[in-house]
Amino acid sequence: MSTIHRSHRTLWTFTVVILVGLIVSALVSGPGVRLPVIVLQVGFVLWHGSRRYGWRAIWVFVVAGLVISNILENLSIQTGFPFGHYHYTGDGKIFQVPWFIGPAYLATGYLAWIAATALLADVRRNSGWLTTIATPIIAAFAMTAWDLAMDPTTSTINEAWIWENGGGFFGVPLVNFLGWTLTVYLFMQTFALYLRHSGPTTQPEHTTTSDLQAVLLYTATTLSYFVTYFTGDHTTVTDATGQTWQTADIYETSVLATVYGMVFIALLALLGPLIAPHNPLVRARRKPKSSPGKNGAKREGSYSPAKCPNANNADVTGISHPTSTPNTFQRRVKASRGCTKPR
Repeated sequence: MSTIHRSHRTLWTFTVVILVGLIVSALVSGPGVRLPVIVLQVGFVLWHGSRRYGWRAIWVFVVAGLVISNILENLSIQTGFPFGHYHYTGDGKIFQVPWFIGPAYLATGYLAWIAATALLADVRRNSGWLTTIATPIIAAFAMTAWDLAMDPTTSTINEAWIWENGGGFFGVPLVNFLGWTLTVYLFMQTFALYLRHSGPTTQPEHTTTSDLQAVLLYTATTLSYFVTYFTGDHTTVTDATGQTWQTADIYETSVLATVYGMVFIALLALLGPLIAPHNPLVRARRKPKSSPGKNGAKREGSYSPAKCPNANNADVTGISHPTSTPNTFQRRVKASRGCTKPR
């Protein structure tokens, strides 16, 4: 077995271990189970990311994610921007934010990034600006979809953090989700800009399987919401403003947000590459230039002196300009009309 195949198999084994951990953490609540899974997920980020982008690039992702998320979380706790006014309960904080919040950003953020690259395109050195900007935007929405399902249960019911002014979404304010999108976009965009400037030009170890590993883990992150929906206690909770909420409603809404948010995104990421080759629009864009036909028949776009009088210096109207040099547009039109001599 080659080294590359052995490495793929080992990464798949590690992926399965994390999947099992996510299943166990969904069935057995408590930080004693969830925190080790987060550590394993960060290990996946480093391993998978180093193979896909190289060690230097993935460390840019890690540092940008940890620094930007911690700065904006602490800023919001002090000022209310960008998430709103809230505070964390419990100990083990970096300034006013628990230490595991940053790794959680990395763990799910990287999975959301891979889902976005499957939906749009990966960012490479000298990638176009549309890809460089659009992929982080989609990744930010893919990660915010996680918070949409997670936040009401974790804050309003479990009180891991407290929204001091409450909010219309079961005690969570709208500005929180806008802040999530902004924060994730900022560190994703930092990563994308680095890739465009200094990232790898090729992806020798990238396969559909490596995308599948990340998208499966992204999907498995939703398991706890389904388990809680069927097993959670149905009672009443009160947020910081005195507003009461039914836990059954929160659990049901989390499942709805999961199915039509994260699960939908995962399905698009999984099925898109499989459907694209059969899409006539995609085939038309990828269709190679036609080859010469049988018996020497000219292919479309081949050189034809009859169509192109004085083709060496004719402009797009067919008028000869012996002393002029065709510009780029003229050369492209000539080529499309068959006015470029074969070399």
